[in-house]
Amino acid sequence: MTERPSLWASTEVGEATGTAVPGDWRASGVAIDSRTLRPGELFVAIRGPRVDGHAFVADAFDRGAAAAIVSQRPDGVGTDRPLVQVEDTLATLRDLARYARRRTAARIIGVTGSVGKTGVKEALRTVLSGQAPTAANDGSLNNHWGLPLSLARLPADFAYGVFEMGMNHPGEIDALARLARPHVAVITTIAPAHMEFFPSLDSIADAKAEIFEGVPAGGAAVLNRDIPQFGRLARAAAAAGVARIVSFGRDNGADVRLIESAIDESGADVRADVAGTVRDYRLELPGTHWIINSLSVLAAVIAVGADDYAAAHALSRVRSPQRRGERFSVSLAGGDVFVIDDSYNANPASMAAAIEVLAHSRPGPGGRRVAALGDMLELGRDAAAMHAGLAGPLEKGRVDVVFTAGAAMARLSEALPASRRGYHAATSAELVAPLVAALRPGDVVLVKGSAGSRMGAVVAALRDASSAPSPGAGTTA
Repeated sequence: MTERPSLWASTEVGEATGTAVPGDWRASGVAIDSRTLRPGELFVAIRGPRVDGHAFVADAFDRGAAAAIVSQRPDGVGTDRPLVQVEDTLATLRDLARYARRRTAARIIGVTGSVGKTGVKEALRTVLSGQAPTAANDGSLNNHWGLPLSLARLPADFAYGVFEMGMNHPGEIDALARLARPHVAVITTIAPAHMEFFPSLDSIADAKAEIFEGVPAGGAAVLNRDIPQFGRLARAAAAAGVARIVSFGRDNGADVRLIESAIDESGADVRADVAGTVRDYRLELPGTHWIINSLSVLAAVIAVGADDYAAAHALSRVRSPQRRGERFSVSLAGGDVFVIDDSYNANPASMAAAIEVLAHSRPGPGGRRVAALGDMLELGRDAAAMHAGLAGPLEKGRVDVVFTAGAAMARLSEALPASRRGYHAATSAELVAPLVAALRPGDVVLVKGSAGSRMGAVVAALRDASSAPSPGAGTTA
């Protein structure tokens, strides 16, 4: 096995934290979960609301940790083990992140927005990695501990870093942006999400605009020119000292503008004007939202100074992130059923996009378009209306039958015509049996809901119900 290069030397950890560091050691990575720690990594014991990492320091060393950062001496750890003792391990993780950000010459892209953050981040990782070494958050490590961890993992000699930033309250993006200091700040779109904590879409835009506070002199903002909040975001960027704006969308004034697109069986062919040059490229991802996402990717590429021609061609290699439109088939009694797993999260905008993907899906012989939908959470006082309002997109998308789970989704079930109602359950667990029993060979099933609605359990049950699971996908038309 190839030895991983050193990421942190003990002396650098001492410089970053201002703490005496015992021993002379090197770490090849940083971990906060002993279960995923690889030999040679630095373990940071984070004390969370449910789990205290100090309980797993001994396990981390047993798995080959190079050293551990702790705020107290943990049980079961010998005095010969290199322990860096600090007052607050989460604050120390942020110290590591700041040091890693200072020591790198990488061009940093920060990505936020109500919808599409992870998809755009992963697409940027894919297209930029083909040009030069590129780092990015793993999964959705985008919060107050996930982003510092991701930055602490940034190698000093990489050319690009792409970091997603999430929030559900005002002020959260500001802290993350000041830590990452992105040269390019991308806001994918503004849509109803976390409305329980925000009075309006404009207030969501203001919270997302906090990302501009971290942009250093000479940086750029990448903004969606099609949304009503474009002007508001552009003014916020200017007020924060961001002089350059690169816009994307269908609008004639967009710097990266969609000229035309054609959706087919497996994705889309796209033609776009990229800063005055026409680019033709292929997406192996269905849905209009992915076409718009691809424009934001190319806008970020030109803003960061990378090769947009190479990036446009590399877009064909982009795939859906886990549980955000993944496709697979399961073999049930009588034949195959195709599943679209979009169970990671949901809000009205992402739900509409997923329904559009289902609408483009072509069932097999005798099959139907089926939606299994769980509650969209944190939508505030208009939650009932937003759930009921999905009846229109489902009808327009020619979805044959809809299964629902959760108190809020009961409003959608009531709004559907009887011919489209499959079954309503109080929880996702209670939805599994009637859904599986109702499926026919050839059906295409969309599974989606907010993370708290636990629709991932429905996906897991579908996989388990398969007598012979096989990778694959339904076709689109």
